Amino acid sequence: MRYKGKVYRPPSEAYSLIVQVTYGCSHNGCAFCDMYDDKHFAMRPMEEIREDFELARQVYRRVERVFLADGDALMRRTDELLQILGLAYGLFPECERVTCYASPTSLHIKSEEDLRLLREHGLTMVYMGLESGCDEVLEKMNKGHDAASIVAAGQKARRCGMELSVTAISGLGSRELMTQHAIGTARALSAMKPEYIGLLTLMVERGTPLERWVREGSFTVLGPMEVLQETELFLQHIDSEGSVFRMNHASNYLTLKGTLNRDREALLAKVQQGLQGCGLRSESMRAL
Repeated sequence: MRYKGKVYRPPSEAYSLIVQVTYGCSHNGCAFCDMYDDKHFAMRPMEEIREDFELARQVYRRVERVFLADGDALMRRTDELLQILGLAYGLFPECERVTCYASPTSLHIKSEEDLRLLREHGLTMVYMGLESGCDEVLEKMNKGHDAASIVAAGQKARRCGMELSVTAISGLGSRELMTQHAIGTARALSAMKPEYIGLLTLMVERGTPLERWVREGSFTVLGPMEVLQETELFLQHIDSEGSVFRMNHASNYLTLKGTLNRDREALLAKVQQGLQGCGLRSESMRAL
């Protein structure tokens, strides 16, 4: 397979065939993120995409999942995405699902008719970053949308039959906005009720505006105990019945797994154990 620059995928796509259909991120301006700083957002030529799928068919005996990279594949024209889905399922009849990252912008741009059409042709799930449900945090981090806009985008995806996986970032509100970030994020996710919720923990990447703020002292990175206190507050306020909840990313200090709201008390008990120092990942073992 041929890839341009750094390539990222959600943890659940570890065993998926990854094909770049766009390059970079359509926004690429979040103050905490350096994922796509090595390239400008662009559409990959359709002929190259076709060649990669055909090459993969020659190399891999069985492909059950396909992930369309990079950071916002949904920005492609609907007719081109339909061609790409046709390639995936046509060349790999054993394929069970095709997924991609989607931004609030691309979800808003696509009509409901387009989203339903893509779902009918096999785009089964999209991954979207909420990051925070607090507008002050979102503005500070230059997310490009307020919480209401992100929630509306997620609700639209679900209304059109797509499964939705949403991520948020613990510690993104710093100490100043820790409470607003935790409660706002819980409320935003409760309004979307996505099938999957992933909670990462903030890590400061070199060269980002966030790193400069930390260096200058205008942003305080939460320590492990503060992150867990924030997580406790988040779990106390979220109401997203049926959502699969995961806090098992390499960036997390503590691993949590459960289904909301059923496992809330068990999750909170695990947080309490973490606050007593049990089961925490060391700083040296954390990564993005």
